[in-house]
Amino acid sequence: MAGGGVAPLGVAKERAADYKGRATPFVVMACVVAAIGGSIFGYDIGISGGVTSMDPFLKKFFPVVYRKKNSGTQNNYCKYDNQGLAAFTSSLYLAGLVATLWASPVTRKYGRRVSIICGGISFLVGAGLNAGAVNLTMLILGRIMLGVGIGFGNQAVPLYLSEMAPAHLRGALNMMFQLATTLGIFIANMINYGTEKINPWGWRLSLGLAAFPAFLMTVGGFLLPETPNSLIEQGHVDEGRRVLEKIRGTTDVEAEFQDMIEASELANSIEHPFRNILEPRNRPQLVMAVFMPTFQILTGINSILFYAPVLFQSMGFGGNASLYSSVFTGAVLALSTLISIATVDKLGRRKLLISGGIQMIVCQVIVAIILGVKFGNDKQLSKEFSIIVVVVICLFVNAFGWSWGPLGWTVPSEIFPLETRSAGQSITVAVNLFFTFVIAQAFLFLLCHLKFGIFLFFAGWITVMTVFVYVFLPETKGVPIEEMVLLWRKHWFWKRVMPPIALEDGDGMQMQHSDTREYK
Repeated sequence: MAGGGVAPLGVAKERAADYKGRATPFVVMACVVAAIGGSIFGYDIGISGGVTSMDPFLKKFFPVVYRKKNSGTQNNYCKYDNQGLAAFTSSLYLAGLVATLWASPVTRKYGRRVSIICGGISFLVGAGLNAGAVNLTMLILGRIMLGVGIGFGNQAVPLYLSEMAPAHLRGALNMMFQLATTLGIFIANMINYGTEKINPWGWRLSLGLAAFPAFLMTVGGFLLPETPNSLIEQGHVDEGRRVLEKIRGTTDVEAEFQDMIEASELANSIEHPFRNILEPRNRPQLVMAVFMPTFQILTGINSILFYAPVLFQSMGFGGNASLYSSVFTGAVLALSTLISIATVDKLGRRKLLISGGIQMIVCQVIVAIILGVKFGNDKQLSKEFSIIVVVVICLFVNAFGWSWGPLGWTVPSEIFPLETRSAGQSITVAVNLFFTFVIAQAFLFLLCHLKFGIFLFFAGWITVMTVFVYVFLPETKGVPIEEMVLLWRKHWFWKRVMPPIALEDGDGMQMQHSDTREYK
């Protein structure tokens, strides 16, 4: 940490009112290309659940599950309860957790583009190994390489989007990552629906096609410009200003450029960002970096998206019907993200998170009641109630798609000062992937033992996180990313946690200061 005693401040005053520029076609295209990294994450979420419900795949790699599934005597909730099958899905996220910690120093020292390229190449290798797998070892190794790609991509892409976007459109442009994720899920579900009919190698095609978005991400990484924030942090100040002028469409960028310079000076004085992030002045951001991704996963969304075909088959849907239902939920998720893109910079983050949480709670409780009353160990849902369950799950997915889905990534990526931004994003991704791993590994077991209670379990967590947002998260809409540090000092709770700001008076003497101005 730089200095001692009173904590330093990177950006000393607000210049947001003096920011110039607009969302140029250049920055929009750069964000679209970068967001392709999200499609890789989404494609894997969608593809793994469909593949694990295909008989040829199960027969080759998980014959025990294949026999249980087709025995006709197995408890409906427990047909797929196998830790090896769960490990096929979850191993990727454990590898991603480790990889994102490697990605942090790469992203900080060498730029966001380098991490994006590393992620794309790793995913290409993983897709090839999975498509050509002849045994379980090769299959899991491919999943690990996919995890490395996701670790690098998820670490760098949200940062890239937040830093390239102008403040008044940062929420919408940042959500290109989530939109690409949802489109990746939808495309994966459509591919699974088609390849399920291709025996016996349809599953290889599903897994191998992951190479296509990985290729786009790798090529895009070479073509993208580096963010001005990262260029300035690396000492390329003049180049950083040129890129800033280009993406803002004006040469009048002095206010924003000065904020970046001040933030960079502090960032370069920090030798150990992971140690610095534990300082009291970074406490609010650290709390959000841990709890936002934790709560995002504890909505239960990944369980539904990973295992949608498995889940629907467990409820009595046939193979084709279950894949068709998962295609429908994937389409709903993609469309609902557009709602968030259109409203996030108008309504704000808090309103979307709270209203989405309430809708998800209601949906989880309704599904639990239907399954508890109309579905059991040895009885199937009627056609009418099956349709109701699919509709309610789609409403749940819809609420997630315009609230916690995109904002679970957007909020953590925009709140950190430059000196801890890369480390903070690594923590966000690592926590997300850790809980994704835990839920992916445990869901089939929990479904078998908790039965319909699994939906009440997730409803309880959604209640907790909705209250958390209401109490602890300030509205970040319209606040420039380099001035976000000033926002926490105006919050009723966090201003009590953070130390006073250190400024210098005209004689060079340090003095204590607490900013109380409001963003308009």
